[in-house]
This record gives sequence, C-alpha cells and structure tokens, in this order.
Amino acid sequence: MTFNFRRTTLQGIAVGAALWALAGSQSIVHAESSWPTRAITLIVPGAAGGSTDIPARLLAQRLSERLGQPVIVDNKPGAGGSLGSSIVARAQPDGYTVLVGNTGSNAINYSAYQKLSYKPTDFVALTDMISFANVLVVPTKSSVKSLDQLIATARKEPGKLAFSSAGVGQTTHLMGELFKERTSTNVIHVPYKGSAPATMAIVSGETQFMFDNMTASLAHIKDGKLRPLAVTGDTREPELPNVPTMTELGMKDFNKVGWMGFFVPAKTPPEVARKLTEHLIAVLQMPDVQKRYRELGGRPGGMPSAQFDTLVSDDQKTWGELITSQKLQLD
Repeated sequence: MTFNFRRTTLQGIAVGAALWALAGSQSIVHAESSWPTRAITLIVPGAAGGSTDIPARLLAQRLSERLGQPVIVDNKPGAGGSLGSSIVARAQPDGYTVLVGNTGSNAINYSAYQKLSYKPTDFVALTDMISFANVLVVPTKSSVKSLDQLIATARKEPGKLAFSSAGVGQTTHLMGELFKERTSTNVIHVPYKGSAPATMAIVSGETQFMFDNMTASLAHIKDGKLRPLAVTGDTREPELPNVPTMTELGMKDFNKVGWMGFFVPAKTPPEVARKLTEHLIAVLQMPDVQKRYRELGGRPGGMPSAQFDTLVSDDQKTWGELITSQKLQLD
C-alpha cells in the first residue's frame, strides 16, 4: 500500500513537472511570438546631441510608430562607450533593451582597455544604423592644399604639426595614428573632450589637421571654414564628390569607416532578434530616414545580420592590431 502510494505520488510529481515545463515553454514561445508588448529602450553609450544620439532618436521615433510601442532613447555616456555597453551586456535578454553600439564601444575598446566589463560574445549584432567616412581636413587658411603637401610638411617639420581628436581611442584619434604609422611622420596628437571641441580646434587653427567625422565637419566644409583633402572609405562621398579617397591618393589599406549599429544581449531568443532586425531594417529603408542620414554626412545602414557581424569582427581585428603596435592602452 505504501509502495503504491509512493509510486502514485512520484508519477503525479513527474506529470506535474512535465506539465509545468510544457507550460513554461509555451509561455516563452508566446512571449517571443507576441513581442513587443511594452516599451523598448535604446541605450546610447554617448551624450545627448552627439553623433550617435541624433540618428538614434530619429530611428526611435519611426520604430515606435511602426511597432505601436514606445521606443525610449537612454543616454549612458562614459568610459569610451563602455558604461552603456556594460548595461546592455547584463540586461535581460528579451529584446527590450538594445545597444546602439559603435566602432569605439564594440570594436576598439576590446583592445584599448585591458579591464573591460564586457566581451564580444556578450552581444548579438543585428544591423548597422549609419556609417560615415572620416574626412582629412585642414583650416582654410592653411597653405596645405593636398595630402602630398601635408606629408611633405610633416616630414620637413617633425614634431610641429598637431592633429585634434574627439578623445583618446576614438576613430578621430586612431586615424591620425594610422596616418602617422603609414607615412613614417612625427605628428602630435591633441585629444579634446568630445567631437565638437575637437572640430572647433581645427576650424580655429589650434591644430593643423584632423581626420574628422563627416557628420561633424561637413557643415564647416560647406561654410568654407575647412578644406577637405581626402576621405576614408572605399568610395567618394556623395556630399563631397570632388574629394578623392585616401586609396585614390596612394594610401593603401586606409579605407576604414566609422559605424553605429544595433546589438542585443547574447541570449536573446533568435526569433525576437530576427523580428527586431527586420523592423530596424524596414525603418532604415524609409526615404525620410535615409534622406536625413545623408544630410548628416552618413550612409544609411540596414545590412543583413551576418554581414554586419563580419564588419564588426573585422574592425575588432584591424583596430586591435593598430592599438597593439602603437601601445595605445587606455587603462
């Protein structure tokens, strides 16, 4: 009798456990299929009004309209983008917390910081939002009118030419270091606290050249305050069709561009990641979004996830090699 009772009890427990597991799995499937049912937060690892924030807010508005749910932009600046990235790496992997990462936070930082609270495998790359070339500029009052003249001047006056950047470890810094390495010149790096003061430094003539973000310098170029010598990237920029690429001018492997894109925590359900990616790409293909991104000096994103993941991985490797060779540790 006791044996039968125990067997019946164990059978009941087993059945209950199976039903509980089935209910749980059905609940997860339902949650995935019904996503989104509440607000989505885009974590921007930079300050409000910055180069990542502006395109992210436009996209958030259009994505909210498309999904019928609020899409909130939450700025988490600090530590070269690692603060905001860390928050997303530790977030619940449910598709409601999304990182608007960039070349710095999701490629450069892995080599630039020895102590980083996240790693590449903490994220799933979805798609790029916007990409932009850097443009090599000098003040309009400068006597330098070409890349060759800049190199010649740097070699003639070692240690006298200075280039500004938005901060140590930013693409505006690393492009200058790449220039220094490829041309075997001795030029001085002057870091500023952000993109705006770095650009104003070159406009005012405090520094002699800069590999500025297109989004920051385009208006000054059109106003005649800066002279563009070349652009990075594989092709000429539509907004500056008469400005040659560094490759055209004989600088091999100088075709790097900056990018911003979307990442979710690694354990996010694949179905949720797929749906989110599809909606992001649909928004990025909207004519008004593309028009505004081009006005900012960028190129609208929307790569398939696999292609974007490859871009991110390649940049982690190539920027890592430069950082290691130049010993540019930030901590």
